[in-house]
Amino acid sequence: MKVILTQDVKALGKKDSMVEVSDGHARNFLFPQKLAIEASAGNLNTMKQKNAAEKNKKSREIEAANSLVKKLGELTIEMKAKVGENGKLFGSITSKEIAEKLENDHKLGIDKKKIHLEETIKSIGTFEVEIKVYPEISAKLKVLVDRL
Repeated sequence: MKVILTQDVKALGKKDSMVEVSDGHARNFLFPQKLAIEASAGNLNTMKQKNAAEKNKKSREIEAANSLVKKLGELTIEMKAKVGENGKLFGSITSKEIAEKLENDHKLGIDKKKIHLEETIKSIGTFEVEIKVYPEISAKLKVLVDRL
């Protein structure tokens, strides 16, 4: 019997995949546990529509991420900080401060966890910061650190 899995089932397959199982396994285990539905024409059509909608949504998200990458690539944010001798900062500039600056100045709500700093910024100058916009899509942002 062919069934469509509604959840990941160990040793059978992933959610929304069609698999062949014995009639008894389907009727006695998969259907009562609501782990699968019968692979009828209507259910197959619903699965195809759902997959197409998911693919369309993902492509829109990738398109939005690419436009954000372009926008971030053109930006340079300026951070002001107290500086001691030798150009060293009192304290440091963290990803949290960069995220707040992007939100306040450019209305870009980027989570601080997506901003990747090799280490916190502790001196004046221009630094390039990597921002993970979407899985496998990242942007480079220039951060200019200057005296207060």
